Amino acid sequence: MDLKNLLKPELVTLDLKGTNKEEIIKELVDLAARSGKVSDKEEAIRSVFERENRMSTGMKHGIAIPHGKTTAVRELVACVGISQHEINFDALDRKGCRIFIMTLSPIDKTGPHLQFLAEVGMLFRSEEKRQALLSAKTAEEVVSILLGNA
Repeated sequence: MDLKNLLKPELVTLDLKGTNKEEIIKELVDLAARSGKVSDKEEAIRSVFERENRMSTGMKHGIAIPHGKTTAVRELVACVGISQHEINFDALDRKGCRIFIMTLSPIDKTGPHLQFLAEVGMLFRSEEKRQALLSAKTAEEVVSILLGNA
């Protein structure tokens, strides 16, 4: 999978306003909808909450990867949000999250979804990369860091 085709500056925000899991998810779906590839925002939100209710997507090291499989998209859509404050996302390490990468994928296509999650998971093993994301000043810088160009 080529992350360059998915991660675009217009799908990145450095200033999430939400103060809890629900607000962050809604804000990320709004951001993903800017791609023009989300046909039904309410359905997309429902799918992410449905997945979140089964098991939190809050990982470790301040990262959450909320995602959902939905009829609201025909192809994988991804977006990135950074919060200036830690958000309780029921993370595995019980710490707040500040870096959020959300994906929405079609119900009938499992491969790209799993491949994206695996690639994104690999990106965050580096403390240096996480700190660079939190220090980024522009959406373009975030994309460059995630693509390994920074």
